[in-house]
Amino acid sequence: MTTLLHIDASARPGRSGTHVHGSHSRRLSHHFVSSWLATQPGTEVIYRDIGAAPPSNVTGEWIASGYTPAAEREPWMHAVLAESDALIAEIRRADVLVIGVPMYNFSMPAPLKSWIDNIVRVGATFDFDRDRENPYVPLLAERNRRTVLLTSCGSSGYGPGGFQAHLDLLTPSITSPLALLGLNEVHSVAIEHAEDHGDLLDRSIASALARVEALVGELQAS
Repeated sequence: MTTLLHIDASARPGRSGTHVHGSHSRRLSHHFVSSWLATQPGTEVIYRDIGAAPPSNVTGEWIASGYTPAAEREPWMHAVLAESDALIAEIRRADVLVIGVPMYNFSMPAPLKSWIDNIVRVGATFDFDRDRENPYVPLLAERNRRTVLLTSCGSSGYGPGGFQAHLDLLTPSITSPLALLGLNEVHSVAIEHAEDHGDLLDRSIASALARVEALVGELQAS
Protein backbone atom coordinates (compact mmCIF):
# COMPACT_ATOMS: atom_id res chain seq x y z
CA MET A 1 0.00 0.00 0.00
CA THR A 2 1.25 3.46 -0.92
CA THR A 3 1.60 6.04 1.83
CA LEU A 4 1.34 9.78 1.15
CA LEU A 5 2.72 12.30 3.62
CA HIS A 6 0.66 15.44 2.99
CA ILE A 7 2.09 18.65 4.43
CA ASP A 8 0.52 22.10 4.21
CA ALA A 9 2.60 25.10 5.23
CA SER A 10 0.45 28.08 4.31
CA ALA A 11 -0.68 30.47 7.04
CA ARG A 12 -4.02 30.73 5.25
CA PRO A 13 -6.44 28.11 6.63
CA GLY A 14 -8.69 27.64 3.59
CA ARG A 15 -8.26 26.76 -0.08
CA SER A 16 -8.59 29.19 -2.96
CA GLY A 17 -11.66 28.57 -5.09
CA THR A 18 -13.49 27.34 -1.99
CA HIS A 19 -12.74 29.84 0.77
CA VAL A 20 -12.40 33.63 0.68
CA HIS A 21 -8.69 34.49 0.89
CA GLY A 22 -7.95 30.78 0.67
CA SER A 23 -4.50 29.35 -0.01
CA HIS A 24 -3.42 28.43 -3.53
CA SER A 25 -0.82 25.95 -2.29
CA ARG A 26 -3.44 24.21 -0.12
CA ARG A 27 -5.67 24.02 -3.17
CA LEU A 28 -2.92 22.29 -5.15
CA SER A 29 -2.00 19.82 -2.40
CA HIS A 30 -5.65 18.97 -1.75
CA HIS A 31 -6.19 18.45 -5.48
CA PHE A 32 -3.19 16.15 -5.69
CA VAL A 33 -4.28 13.98 -2.77
CA SER A 34 -7.92 13.88 -3.90
CA SER A 35 -6.89 12.93 -7.43
CA TRP A 36 -4.61 10.21 -6.08
CA LEU A 37 -7.31 8.74 -3.84
CA ALA A 38 -9.83 8.78 -6.71
CA THR A 39 -7.89 6.01 -8.44
CA GLN A 40 -6.09 4.47 -5.44
CA PRO A 41 -8.60 4.73 -2.56
CA GLY A 42 -6.64 2.29 -0.40
CA THR A 43 -3.73 4.74 -0.09
CA GLU A 44 -2.71 5.71 3.45
CA VAL A 45 -2.56 9.49 3.94
CA ILE A 46 -0.64 11.06 6.81
CA TYR A 47 -1.66 14.71 7.11
CA ARG A 48 0.28 17.36 8.95
CA ASP A 49 -0.85 20.98 8.83
CA ILE A 50 2.25 22.83 9.94
CA GLY A 51 0.74 26.13 8.88
CA ALA A 52 -1.85 25.72 11.63
CA ALA A 53 0.37 23.85 14.10
CA PRO A 54 4.03 24.76 13.48
CA PRO A 55 6.76 22.42 14.72
CA SER A 56 8.91 23.69 17.56
CA ASN A 57 12.01 25.68 16.70
CA VAL A 58 15.40 24.08 17.23
CA THR A 59 16.88 25.13 20.58
CA GLY A 60 20.19 24.68 22.39
CA GLU A 61 18.66 21.75 24.26
CA TRP A 62 17.60 20.18 20.96
CA ILE A 63 21.12 20.50 19.56
CA ALA A 64 22.70 19.04 22.70
CA SER A 65 20.25 16.14 22.61
CA GLY A 66 20.65 15.46 18.90
CA TYR A 67 24.44 15.32 19.10
CA THR A 68 24.42 13.02 22.12
CA PRO A 69 24.55 9.33 21.13
CA ALA A 70 21.12 7.76 21.63
CA ALA A 71 22.36 5.28 24.24
CA GLU A 72 23.79 8.13 26.32
CA ARG A 73 20.78 10.48 26.25
CA GLU A 74 19.14 11.46 29.47
CA PRO A 75 15.33 11.22 29.74
CA TRP A 76 14.87 14.94 29.14
CA MET A 77 16.85 14.63 25.91
CA HIS A 78 14.48 12.00 24.56
CA ALA A 79 11.59 14.30 25.47
CA VAL A 80 13.18 17.22 23.63
CA LEU A 81 13.62 15.09 20.49
CA ALA A 82 10.17 13.45 20.63
CA GLU A 83 8.62 15.80 18.07
CA SER A 84 11.58 15.40 15.74
CA ASP A 85 11.31 11.62 16.12
CA ALA A 86 7.63 11.74 15.15
CA LEU A 87 8.28 13.91 12.07
CA ILE A 88 11.10 11.64 10.92
CA ALA A 89 8.95 8.54 11.45
CA GLU A 90 6.31 10.01 9.14
CA ILE A 91 8.87 10.47 6.38
CA ARG A 92 10.17 6.94 6.84
CA ARG A 93 6.63 5.60 6.38
CA ALA A 94 5.97 7.70 3.30
CA ASP A 95 6.38 6.75 -0.33
CA VAL A 96 5.40 10.20 -1.62
CA LEU A 97 5.85 13.52 0.19
CA VAL A 98 3.26 16.09 -0.93
CA ILE A 99 4.33 19.55 0.24
CA GLY A 100 2.04 22.52 -0.31
CA VAL A 101 3.91 25.74 0.37
CA PRO A 102 3.59 29.41 -0.66
CA MET A 103 6.52 31.67 -1.36
CA TYR A 104 6.85 34.26 1.40
CA ASN A 105 9.37 37.03 0.68
CA PHE A 106 11.15 34.84 -1.88
CA SER A 107 11.57 31.92 0.55
CA MET A 108 9.52 29.57 2.73
CA PRO A 109 7.16 30.19 5.64
CA ALA A 110 8.82 29.82 9.05
CA PRO A 111 6.86 26.64 9.99
CA LEU A 112 8.33 24.76 7.04
CA LYS A 113 11.82 25.87 8.02
CA SER A 114 11.16 24.50 11.52
CA TRP A 115 9.94 21.22 9.98
CA ILE A 116 13.13 20.95 7.90
CA ASP A 117 15.31 21.78 10.91
CA ASN A 118 13.58 19.01 12.88
CA ILE A 119 14.02 16.33 10.22
CA VAL A 120 17.63 17.11 9.23
CA ARG A 121 19.29 15.34 12.14
CA VAL A 122 22.71 13.73 12.32
CA GLY A 123 22.55 10.04 13.15
CA ALA A 124 18.84 9.92 12.34
CA THR A 125 18.40 11.09 8.74
CA PHE A 126 22.01 11.67 7.70
CA ASP A 127 25.50 10.89 8.94
CA PHE A 128 28.83 12.61 8.61
CA ASP A 129 31.99 10.74 7.63
CA ARG A 130 35.12 12.87 7.34
CA ASP A 131 36.97 10.05 5.55
CA ARG A 132 34.70 10.41 2.52
CA GLU A 133 35.24 12.97 -0.25
CA ASN A 134 31.59 13.88 0.25
CA PRO A 135 31.26 13.57 4.02
CA TYR A 136 27.45 13.59 4.09
CA VAL A 137 25.80 10.16 4.17
CA PRO A 138 22.03 10.08 3.51
CA LEU A 139 20.10 7.71 5.76
CA LEU A 140 16.77 7.88 3.93
CA ALA A 141 18.07 6.49 0.65
CA GLU A 142 17.32 2.86 1.45
CA ARG A 143 14.33 3.08 -0.91
CA ASN A 144 13.01 5.65 -3.35
CA ARG A 145 10.76 8.31 -1.88
CA ARG A 146 9.32 10.90 -4.24
CA THR A 147 8.62 14.51 -3.35
CA VAL A 148 5.86 16.57 -4.93
CA LEU A 149 6.46 20.27 -4.32
CA LEU A 150 3.31 22.35 -4.88
CA THR A 151 3.95 26.06 -4.61
CA SER A 152 2.35 29.43 -5.16
CA CYS A 153 3.92 32.84 -5.72
CA GLY A 154 2.80 36.40 -6.28
CA SER A 155 4.14 36.91 -9.78
CA SER A 156 5.93 34.90 -12.46
CA GLY A 157 9.41 34.23 -13.80
CA TYR A 158 10.78 32.30 -10.83
CA GLY A 159 11.28 29.06 -12.75
CA PRO A 160 14.54 27.96 -14.39
CA GLY A 161 15.58 30.55 -16.94
CA GLY A 162 12.99 33.03 -15.71
CA PHE A 163 13.84 36.69 -15.20
CA GLN A 164 13.33 36.29 -11.45
CA ALA A 165 14.92 32.85 -11.11
CA HIS A 166 17.69 34.30 -8.96
CA LEU A 167 15.07 35.33 -6.41
CA ASP A 168 13.64 31.85 -5.98
CA LEU A 169 15.05 31.00 -2.58
CA LEU A 170 12.09 28.73 -1.87
CA THR A 171 12.78 25.74 -4.10
CA PRO A 172 16.48 25.16 -3.35
CA SER A 173 15.96 25.70 0.38
CA ILE A 174 13.59 22.72 0.32
CA THR A 175 15.17 20.43 -2.26
CA SER A 176 18.76 20.79 -0.99
CA PRO A 177 18.16 19.56 2.58
CA LEU A 178 15.86 16.80 1.32
CA ALA A 179 18.62 15.64 -1.05
CA LEU A 180 21.01 15.56 1.89
CA LEU A 181 18.74 12.93 3.44
CA GLY A 182 18.45 10.90 0.24
CA LEU A 183 15.20 12.33 -1.18
CA ASN A 184 16.37 13.32 -4.63
CA GLU A 185 13.33 12.83 -6.86
CA VAL A 186 11.30 16.05 -6.86
CA HIS A 187 8.34 17.02 -9.04
CA SER A 188 7.20 20.65 -8.92
CA VAL A 189 3.99 22.42 -9.90
CA ALA A 190 3.38 26.11 -9.23
CA ILE A 191 0.54 28.62 -9.29
CA GLU A 192 1.84 32.02 -10.32
CA HIS A 193 0.33 35.52 -10.51
CA ALA A 194 -1.33 35.35 -7.08
CA GLU A 195 -0.93 39.12 -6.77
CA ASP A 196 -2.10 39.83 -10.33
CA HIS A 197 -5.54 38.21 -10.03
CA GLY A 198 -7.80 38.21 -13.07
CA ASP A 199 -7.12 36.21 -16.21
CA LEU A 200 -3.40 35.68 -15.56
CA LEU A 201 -4.12 34.03 -12.23
CA ASP A 202 -7.09 32.05 -13.53
CA ARG A 203 -5.04 30.58 -16.37
CA SER A 204 -2.17 29.74 -14.03
CA ILE A 205 -4.51 27.95 -11.63
CA ALA A 206 -6.15 25.97 -14.43
CA SER A 207 -2.76 24.97 -15.83
CA ALA A 208 -1.42 23.95 -12.41
CA LEU A 209 -4.50 21.86 -11.57
CA ALA A 210 -4.23 20.07 -14.91
CA ARG A 211 -0.53 19.45 -14.35
CA VAL A 212 -1.27 18.01 -10.91
CA GLU A 213 -3.75 15.56 -12.41
CA ALA A 214 -1.22 14.52 -15.06
CA LEU A 215 1.49 14.13 -12.42
CA VAL A 216 -0.71 11.86 -10.34
CA GLY A 217 -1.15 9.60 -13.36
CA GLU A 218 2.58 9.62 -14.10
CA LEU A 219 3.57 8.73 -10.56
CA GLN A 220 0.95 6.03 -10.18
CA ALA A 221 2.06 4.45 -13.45
CA SER A 222 5.75 4.41 -12.56
